[in-house]
Amino acid sequence: MLTYVLAVLAAGANAISSVLQRKANRQAPRQQNLSLKLIGTLLHEPVWFGGVLAVTAGFLLQASALGNGQLSVVEPILVLELPATLILASLVFRTRLHAREWGSAAAMTAALAGLLYFLSPSAKHLHTVRWYDWVIGIGVNLGVVAVLAGSAGRVPAARKHRRGEGSARRAAVLGVAAGASFGLTAALMKGMTSTYARGFAALFTGWQLYAMIATGILGMFLLQSAMNAGRLLAAQPGVTLSDPIVSVLWGVVVFGENVRGGWYIAMALVSGLVMAAAVLVLARSPLLDDEPAMNPGRRHQEKATGPDARPGAGKRPEAVDRSPAAGGHV
Repeated sequence: MLTYVLAVLAAGANAISSVLQRKANRQAPRQQNLSLKLIGTLLHEPVWFGGVLAVTAGFLLQASALGNGQLSVVEPILVLELPATLILASLVFRTRLHAREWGSAAAMTAALAGLLYFLSPSAKHLHTVRWYDWVIGIGVNLGVVAVLAGSAGRVPAARKHRRGEGSARRAAVLGVAAGASFGLTAALMKGMTSTYARGFAALFTGWQLYAMIATGILGMFLLQSAMNAGRLLAAQPGVTLSDPIVSVLWGVVVFGENVRGGWYIAMALVSGLVMAAAVLVLARSPLLDDEPAMNPGRRHQEKATGPDARPGAGKRPEAVDRSPAAGGHV
């Protein structure tokens, strides 16, 4: 029971972090996307530190949960971060959750319970991850992250026509890359908790701790870039889904966690598909469309300064101020 409680608390901390980090990233120029300059800009945003504090609390709660349970149990529960983000957004921005949000959240919760029941993960006794399993697993995982980040880097931050299409794609791909990196971080965290059982000396001399910190920093960097590239509703689904998927694969393939076979696998797959569908529906909720919620005058301002506005119709596009301070950064 403690494992479930800690995992739910971790999901709540991650939800707080998502809202605060996206709010901070709205002030950063998109030209800094996938650049270390982005971190320098965020260091001047006090709300960003609140997001970092929340995600740190989430990591610590997640580590405690993994110390008591299996990857295949803890990581799927973190999908609850998305409905928690919606609830937080409704409180912060004083909006109401409608049947769409409540129904999808209920379906996600039921599907999550079904997934855990049908898989019924359990750990093998005295299972030790061999060094070459770590090397292969980390290599494949980092390779996937690199491919995703590279493909996102080739997507324009914003297109001249149908503005926002390119940035949404970039945010979505970077969200998947961040989630995959966090999945690797969770696997290393699980390895670190096993090392900790041998004492503090083994913890600080073991390589898993430092590898976990490195991949955690990588995941945070990719997450900041995803939040900077586009809206929260574009980045959140990839982060929410790829993290538990990668973690479950690590748990079953590398850590040797046992799951049920036979028709249970088919039912677990159905539960996973229902959960994924609920995530996609929730991710398109207007409550995650943070632009109008956080700055309700922006769309009105853009409409008033558009080429069809009066007065000023026919104004040349280059005459319009597109700086972030003037609302050009959406």
